[in-house]
Amino acid sequence: MSQTNEELASGEGLTPRQVQLLSTIAGFRSSRGYLPTIGELAESLGVSRTTAFEHIEQLRRKELVLNQPGRARSLNLTSKARRRLKQLRDSSLVTRRSDEYQESSIENRSEGIPLVGRVAAGLPVEAVENKEYLSIESCFGNTGDIFALEVKGDSMVGENIREGDYVICKRAATASNGQLVVAIVDNEDATLKRFYRENNLVRLQPANDAYEPIYSNNCQIQGVVIGLVRKLLNLI
Repeated sequence: MSQTNEELASGEGLTPRQVQLLSTIAGFRSSRGYLPTIGELAESLGVSRTTAFEHIEQLRRKELVLNQPGRARSLNLTSKARRRLKQLRDSSLVTRRSDEYQESSIENRSEGIPLVGRVAAGLPVEAVENKEYLSIESCFGNTGDIFALEVKGDSMVGENIREGDYVICKRAATASNGQLVVAIVDNEDATLKRFYRENNLVRLQPANDAYEPIYSNNCQIQGVVIGLVRKLLNLI
């Protein structure tokens, strides 16, 4: 006889909140390209940092999560936890959520925005209605290596990248000089900058004179920017 959902979870002594925490860690890296901090986990789950830390300690004792002391973004799932999550998903205990930390299933994705033709930015062209749709996937592909991030701050306004824009990134661990990248410096928050390698250091160059370049020998590339999405509101 197959196990019930509750028996599968209780087999590891997992509470629903702990299952949710494991699922959030897995979805966070998949959608954002880097691992979460305890503070980000607490915020996404709607609990205090203390509560999130207590759950993490319990999961660590069960050999389901691990991290490196002193590193802000080293919290990760063990292979045991990944197997358990897969088993739980297969038995429908862990459902896919439609928030920023979970990947939507292909079957549930909409076709996109209707693409009805072309509009001239120079000479006029004939507008012909098509039976096509425009989506992020149709523009950038759906290989599992593509993710999006919302821009916070104004350090890249010189590149015409503004707060509230969404950058479309391709997951990568390396970059070439001059590429626009998402990088984690000294295990802190991710930053969006131009990448340059200088001697034994990396220079992350902003596009705003109000900000200084970032120099570091501890830079982890998370992705290379390949596109930009912007919502235009109340432009009159």
